[in-house]
Amino acid sequence: MSTSVEKKKLLLEMIAYATIDGQLSKKSYDFLFLIANELNFEKGVFLDLFGEELPVLSGNLKLTRIKQFYQLLLFFQNDGILHKQDPELIIHIAISMGLDIEAIKILVKKMKNMPNSVIPDDVLWNMFYADYEY
Repeated sequence: MSTSVEKKKLLLEMIAYATIDGQLSKKSYDFLFLIANELNFEKGVFLDLFGEELPVLSGNLKLTRIKQFYQLLLFFQNDGILHKQDPELIIHIAISMGLDIEAIKILVKKMKNMPNSVIPDDVLWNMFYADYEY
């Protein structure tokens, strides 16, 4: 699967997650647009996503949100470089997604120390809900 397809899938999942009763708040739209920009989507392509069928999300929305954030981190580090503005943006995104900042710091550190940055779902979940023993 190409990175472009994966990015599109991620954005569609995030749109589905942020849409409540068929509505998307301006704040959520602005946040998603920020993410789309960081993933190098043109505005027209981003807007076209709203016309597509949204994926059905799993029952565990907390884990879905954590996995989405993790996928974003993978895209940010796709080139192996963490740019100067990336840490601040990562924290901003985490806060916007309602994720724990200390767990995010642990996740970023763990990803830097892993050769392929692949972290299983259960390990991700434990990072956010197991008293930060990583």
